[in-house]
Amino acid sequence: MLYSLPRLAAVVALLTLAACAPKPEPVAPPPPQVPPEYQAVQDGAFLIPAVDPIDLFGDNPRTEVDYAGDEKPGTVVVDVNARRLYYVLKDNRAVRYGIAVGREGLSFKGTGYIGRKQEWPAWQPTANMIKTRPDMYAEFAAGLPGGLENPLGARAMYLYRNGKDTMFRIHGTIQNASIGRATSAGCIRLFNQDAIDLYDRIKVGAKVKVRTLEESLAAEGPYMDDAYGRAVPDTPENRAQLEIDKQKIIDEEAAKAEAERVAKLKAEEQAAKDEKRRLRICSNRGIAEADCPTLEVLTGKAEVVAVSG
Repeated sequence: MLYSLPRLAAVVALLTLAACAPKPEPVAPPPPQVPPEYQAVQDGAFLIPAVDPIDLFGDNPRTEVDYAGDEKPGTVVVDVNARRLYYVLKDNRAVRYGIAVGREGLSFKGTGYIGRKQEWPAWQPTANMIKTRPDMYAEFAAGLPGGLENPLGARAMYLYRNGKDTMFRIHGTIQNASIGRATSAGCIRLFNQDAIDLYDRIKVGAKVKVRTLEESLAAEGPYMDDAYGRAVPDTPENRAQLEIDKQKIIDEEAAKAEAERVAKLKAEEQAAKDEKRRLRICSNRGIAEADCPTLEVLTGKAEVVAVSG
């Protein structure tokens, strides 16, 4: 196609303007939304924070699912291996919750029942916890009242057997990042929002079944921990991803260590330069080295403190 000179000039001008036009700024993707059931909630005197979407990975979010077990509606089934808890409903359905499992949560197998429930329960570390980690637990030996700093969270449900407290607890948590993982202490943790949901459903006297490993394998299949300590199905794909993520973590830690080393080296170099400058200024001003003030004072950048009186 042939253009006349005036038209050709106009086309060139338009192309030039287009080339010179500012490029649109890239639009950042919107942050992940917190599902309604995990948003901040006012519960009595306490405002429970929203759950960070990053902690709602995998099967962690509360979900109603099909359930193939033969437990009666109203039963709680705890699977410490797959880190799931089920509240059995009618018609072969159940509410599934993601959980964290502490050492105490591994000590109970079989069945019991909910002997009591408590809103915003008080907490007291066991004698063994105080003995093994006095640095962490000794200050709470006399107990800690319920609240946002209490490790039992917003609700606790206490498991009994033969009329006695088994010391097995299903409770909320102040550590949302622990859900889906194994933890160093505690029993069965849920997000506080989920602990409230389960608390409202469950009745005192309700049966609680804690699966054995064999029962878990039969019901859920094999599970494994990924590189971040999260329970995931034990599949070839997840095994391969485990090695990839392990190397990723190693690389990230190495990069972090190198960045810290470089930052420290730069700080030391800057400190040496500042020291030379300080001594040079004092020398130029005829101030003895022993009497030489800080560089901030010499350069007038020292913080001025008002003195009244």
